[in-house]
Formats: sequence, C-alpha cells, structure tokens
Amino acid sequence: MKKLTIAFLLLLSLSFVAEAQLNINHFIRVGRTRISIGNYTGAIEYFNIVIEFKPYLAEAYLYRGIAKHSLEDYRGAIEDYNKAIEIKPYYPMAYNNRGMAYHNLRRYDKAIEDYNRALEFDPDDESIYNNRGIAKLALKDLKGAMADYDKALEINPKSTYALMNRSNVKIVSGDTRGAIKDLNEVIIIRPQYAAAYLNRGLARFELEDYASALRDYDQAIKYDPENALAFNNRGIVKHKLEDYQGAIMDYDMAVKLNSEMASAFFNRAMAREILNLPGYESDYKIAAQLNPQFDLNSRRINAEQLAQQQKQQKNQQQSGQSQGTNNSGNTAPEPDDVTAQDTQKPGSKQMTEEEIKAQAEKEREEELRRRRAAMNVVVEDTRDLPEEAQDVDDGRIQNKDIVIDLQPMFFISAFEKNAVDYDRFQYYNLAIDDLNVKNNYDPILSITNKSVTSYRAVFENFILFFNEKIEVQASANNYLNRGIFYSLTGNYDKSLEDLNKAIELDGHSGIAYFSRANSLYKRQEQIELVSGPNKAVTISMSQKFNSNTSDKEQEVSLDYQQVLDDYQLTLFLNPKFFFGYYNRAYIKLKLGEYKSAIEDLNRAIELEPEFAEAYFNRGLTKIFLDDVEGGAIDLSRAGELGIEGAYNIIKRYCN
Repeated sequence: MKKLTIAFLLLLSLSFVAEAQLNINHFIRVGRTRISIGNYTGAIEYFNIVIEFKPYLAEAYLYRGIAKHSLEDYRGAIEDYNKAIEIKPYYPMAYNNRGMAYHNLRRYDKAIEDYNRALEFDPDDESIYNNRGIAKLALKDLKGAMADYDKALEINPKSTYALMNRSNVKIVSGDTRGAIKDLNEVIIIRPQYAAAYLNRGLARFELEDYASALRDYDQAIKYDPENALAFNNRGIVKHKLEDYQGAIMDYDMAVKLNSEMASAFFNRAMAREILNLPGYESDYKIAAQLNPQFDLNSRRINAEQLAQQQKQQKNQQQSGQSQGTNNSGNTAPEPDDVTAQDTQKPGSKQMTEEEIKAQAEKEREEELRRRRAAMNVVVEDTRDLPEEAQDVDDGRIQNKDIVIDLQPMFFISAFEKNAVDYDRFQYYNLAIDDLNVKNNYDPILSITNKSVTSYRAVFENFILFFNEKIEVQASANNYLNRGIFYSLTGNYDKSLEDLNKAIELDGHSGIAYFSRANSLYKRQEQIELVSGPNKAVTISMSQKFNSNTSDKEQEVSLDYQQVLDDYQLTLFLNPKFFFGYYNRAYIKLKLGEYKSAIEDLNRAIELEPEFAEAYFNRGLTKIFLDDVEGGAIDLSRAGELGIEGAYNIIKRYCN
C-alpha cells in the first residue's frame, strides 16, 4: 500500500519577551492542533493571522500548506511551500511536502526533483526515500524504486511503509513470493495491520493458493470489518472455490459498505447468474453504469437474433451445395442461370419454430458458458501499482453535466447596533461608512451577499421610520435609505420609485446608482422566476462556450442593459467601489460575457486583495474557459479566505 508521508515540523517552545510574540506562538500552536484533529479550514484561519503579523515566518507557510494539502488543494499548497522555501532555502520538510503535492498532480519528475533536494539537506530521513520510491514506481522505474525502499529499510528496518511499498515493486517485477516475504515481515511488526493481510491475500490469490488467501482476507476483515475491498476479494476466492452462495454474501457486504464499487456488483451478477438467481440483470446494469468496462450488452446475444442468424447461415450453406451440383456437368451455372429451388436436402425435415427456439436457447447457453470461461471475476487490487492511462472523458469542466453556483451579488443591508450576525469577515468600504455618517449610525448599514429574509420585520420597521423622516425632510438621503429597505423586503417597484427620486435630487450618489442596479436586477430575476424556467445566475457546465464569439455579439436585454448602465455610473462616480465591479461581472457572466467579466473581477481583486467571493467567481470562470490551473489557484485563494466550498470544486474538477 503506497503511502506518502507528510512531514510535520515540531516547533520548539521558545521564550518570547513581548506579549505579541507569545500570541503568535499561541496561534501557531492552535493551528497545529486543528491540523491534528482534521479541522483544516480552521487551521488556515489561524495561520492567516500568523502570516499577517509575521510574514517572514517560514513555518506559518509550511503549516498552512499542509492544511491545504490535506484539503487536496495541491496547487495552493505548492504556493505556500514555495514561500516557505523562499524564506528558508534549506528546509527539507518543505521540499518533501512540495514533492508530495507535485506527485498528487501526477508531476512525478518535479516530485523527484524536490525529494532529491530534501535528501541533500536531510539524507537520513527514511520518509523521503519512501516518497521518492513511490514517484519512481509511478514512472515505472522499478530498479530505482527498489533502491529507495532498500535505503529506507537500511535506515529503519522496521518501516512498514517501506516494506509494503517494496512488496509492490516485487509484485510488478513478478517476484510474488518475495512480495509475500515482505508482507510477512510487516505482519510480524504490526500483527493487526489489515492492509498487510489484504495485500498478502492478493499475492496468494495470484499464486492460486486460495486457502491461504481466504485466511488472509478473514484476518483483514477481522481487523477492519468495514473494508469493502476485503469482502469483495474474499467473495472472489469463494467464487473460485465454487461456493457461490458464500461469495454472494460477501459481495452483498461489499456493496453495502461501498455502493459505488462496480466490481462487486459485477461479481455478484456473475454468481447470481450461475445459480440462476433473480437480480443478476440489474447487477450487470448497475456495474455498467458505474464503470463502462463492465457493460456486457454488446456480448449478449438475443435468442431470436441467434435463431435468425442460424437459419440464414443454414440457408446459405444449402443454397451453395445445390448450386455446386449440376446435372449437365461439373461446372456451376452462372448466377443469372440459377432458378429458385428448395434449399432443403432430399429427405431432410423442415425445422419447426419450436425447434429453432430450442436450438437458439442451446446456442445461448453455449455462449454463456464461453463467456463465463472468458470473463473472470474482478479482483479489486489494493496495491497502488502503475497502470496504463485509460481513455476517459476529456475532463473539461464545461462539458460536464453539472451546475455550479457563483457566489451571489452584494447589496446594502442593515443590522441592529452591535449585531454580530455575520457568517464571515465583512468588507469595509468608505462609501458605506459615509452613508452611515449621514444617518448618524441609525440604522447601521452594511454590505453583504448573505440572505437577510429573517430580518424582514426589522426592515419593514425601518421603512416606517423613514416614512416619518421623509415627511419632515424629503431629502435624497432619506429616499435612498427607504429605497434600500423596500428592496430588502422584496418590494422592488416601490424601491425603484424611491431610488429614482434620490437620484433626481442628487445625481452624484454612487450608492444610489448601485442600489438601483441591484433592485432592477432583483425585479428582473423575480419576473424570470415567475414567468419561465429558473434562470438564476449560474455557470452551466453543460453549456458549450464559443471562444470565437465576441462579447459585443451577445444579445443584451433592455433590462440587463439598464443594470449594467447603473453599475457603470456607480464606478464613474466611485472608481474604487470594488463591489460595483464584482456585481457587474456577475451580470456579465449571466449574459455569457466571460472575458469581460474576468476583467471586472481582476479590478475588484486589485482594489480589495482579500475579496474571497471575487476569487471564487473568477476561479469558476477560468475553469469554465479551460484554464484549470489558473482557476484552481483562484479557488485556493477563495478557500484560504474562508469559502470552504472552493476545496470541493478543486478536488472534483482540478486535480
């Protein structure tokens, strides 16, 4: 079983004089603890704080890289390892970990380069030899891999990881008995190590020592009773021993533990078919859906088709025989001279329909027997051995039949004083602060993209509050505020009336244009939801992007053009209002103007370097445009800044 070993640096407790230094040490300690308990996103938050105050501390980047690595954000981890190495060039653990990240991206040559550098600084670290051996095995350098595992075992003769990995090399080299010898040593060192029994069972199975393999799988299941692979493979041994009922029971457990194990469904189907038990057809179907290599439809011959083929073949043979015998001589007549004649031989009996069907059934049984002989049960190999690349989908995300939601638009909202009902860090913007100053901080306005439906009653009270204020003073600011609260309650028509009035009284308020653009969009979205299919702003990955289509060639409805115009005016009046660029990009993405949207998101990030939502949306857009590398880096940054869903997308579509 291959295993990459992540190196964790154990920091020494240092004596700090200043209180701030003690706090930094506390954040590192808490961050490391969160890594150890699997709270990787929480660890990233703590190391972000360390890096903000101590950007020259290499360990902070190393640990944050480890957290990202554990989240399978390998590109983001590499960036952090790069920074750690830049600060501390002689850092073997950073090289080792970066090598593992490259390995996970299948960049094995780069991984080996990093392992070589790590060994220059720490030539006695068995884990680095172990990791380099894995990379060499992936490149099918069996001799080099064996040498590395031997070296790891020279440093630590009881390294079970090196022994397990060396057994893999021996399997590939054809030395199955040598592999069993290594696995025996592993079991002596770790008698309850289920993976060692599982791998030894595979080796013994290949030697057709089924009784010993069965005992090994029993032990694997004893020490790891939820291992679907062990049940599947034990079922296969029973299958070979013609204990089909026992095999089916094991396949049942494998399917129960892992409902996506195609081989277990396939194997169960074969056992059920041999016993003529119901359910085998559905098992074949499920196996084919989970893995196309198990699709046997093309191999199945319908009985009626077979009967027809049989009849046609017999007719052709008899026709040929009759043409080959001519009363006038030994030469067969020309095709034009042949007349219709009975294809039955003299004295032969015409086959009845029942006899044809019986013959077809016999042929079907023979075909089934041949298929059973040709097709074997499928062993799930738990050893990580190098394989030839298989033909798969081209992997481009825009061709996948999924829908991924963008981060939503930002709008102005309000919370009561001292409210802390925020999911994440809230962005500060001077324009919003100016509006709060005009309101004398009553109410306190903020900007968010989170749902505020639970505050509807509060917002309705604010509408009543500004009704009274407008009666006293019909100012642009009061109309602006009431328009904002009308929008928050979903009354977009009244919101637009107030916002139009505010702009009429003061045409230099960027916030007024921004709010009007938001209300126009929300009203249009509401109309679309009521009148037609759901057209919420998403990037549909099944949609084919045409890179030859210019943004200007896209058709823009009048309603969306008004929204874009208002965002343009917002940015003209307040060029540093990064939410305007973000929201405008959101609308452009809805309209398919991807390249122009990226330009707006670039500007938003330039103005607010920690704009997580902008990184997220830009990352999705880049992936959609087939820039997987750039998209993964943006999503990594979004995850680092608190949008945890980014890591799921990286794992599914970037690695």
